[in-house]
Amino acid sequence: MNHNLINQLRGFTLLYAEDEAGIQNNIHEILDCMFKEIYLAKDGEEAYKIYCEKKPDLIITDIKMPKMTGLELVKKIRETNPKVRVIITSAHTDLDYLLDATELHLVKYIVKPITEEKLTTALTAFIDSYENSTVFNLVPSWIYDESKALVKGPEEEFLLTKKENTFLMMLIVKGRIISYEEIENILWEDTSIMTQNALRLFIKNLRKKLPKDILKNVQGTGYRLNI
Repeated sequence: MNHNLINQLRGFTLLYAEDEAGIQNNIHEILDCMFKEIYLAKDGEEAYKIYCEKKPDLIITDIKMPKMTGLELVKKIRETNPKVRVIITSAHTDLDYLLDATELHLVKYIVKPITEEKLTTALTAFIDSYENSTVFNLVPSWIYDESKALVKGPEEEFLLTKKENTFLMMLIVKGRIISYEEIENILWEDTSIMTQNALRLFIKNLRKKLPKDILKNVQGTGYRLNI
């Protein structure tokens, strides 16, 4: 699999739901070490519990599973989260299945058998889906709209300054620690040298507009999002 794709995937978490143990083990073996975390589920109910607890960035689910089908799982998740990325796998190519799945705004529909080539295509589509996106879920009930420079919580919303908007987008897209050097080079490039006081005030003001404890300082290194 493409090394550049693997490096991009390492900033994301994955929930993989598949009731056939052999298939799950084989695909997990391919995907292992590509993602920041991989959570496994053997049926729809277990997958939904994991989703509620872990809030993964990507869900790969089979359609036919015990207790709750993949389609039922995604429909239930879509009631509260219209943005989480979903890839469905299925042995079915029936038009009814395809039409039902299309309504769920999927990244990809993979027809079994699942091959590395099909996975690569689907995961590339997952990464590409972020290129034109401007709205992101920070934590439950908190939305960030990059195009409007807006952070919206359950009871209030905040407009971001140009620097705040740029910095928050960097944190989301890169999915890693943003170093002090990067912050200075990108946010202070047209002004004077970034002082500690200026950075401290910038971070203090931004934190007031974000969910509590989401912006973490990594001592001596920089900042990252806790999502």
